[in-house]
Amino acid sequence: MSNSLKTSTEGRVLIVERVFDAPRTLVFQAFSDPGHLANWWGPKGWQTEIREFDFKPGGVWYYCMKCTDKNQGEFYGQESCGKAFYEEISAPERLVYKDTFVDSSGNPMENMPELLITMEFVEQGDQTNVITRTTFATEEALQQVKEMGIIEGVTSQYERLDDFLEKTLVDQ
Repeated sequence: MSNSLKTSTEGRVLIVERVFDAPRTLVFQAFSDPGHLANWWGPKGWQTEIREFDFKPGGVWYYCMKCTDKNQGEFYGQESCGKAFYEEISAPERLVYKDTFVDSSGNPMENMPELLITMEFVEQGDQTNVITRTTFATEEALQQVKEMGIIEGVTSQYERLDDFLEKTLVDQ
């Protein structure tokens, strides 16, 4: 079983680290293939629709997640959308993109922070350590997103990624 999520902050940077029981190329593909992303992106009980995906520097990834789990109470039926703008892609080692909260039409949402996300995919034998550094404009913006449940969401999302990677490895 993979390690649990490790988190820390350095000023306005949130650092999230997680080890996966899968080779680096497969873990990177899970983040770079829209067919893979649709199978695991978002917390448990949420379904992701990929509306646009152009995986190259300068490319855009636009997605919307919808809560489909009635047991999630007030979240059931809610939609959350994001748009990523890829800045750097060094397969399978590194991925850098800006992420923004958008409405269901793809327009930026007011009073929501923009995130600069740098992901490192570090090979550790048959495992991959994914280190994500998310930089916010201010420490207040970081706190805002933490209060929105980013740590819980990423934990749940990475559990889904674990399940996806395990199934993918079995099918190979």
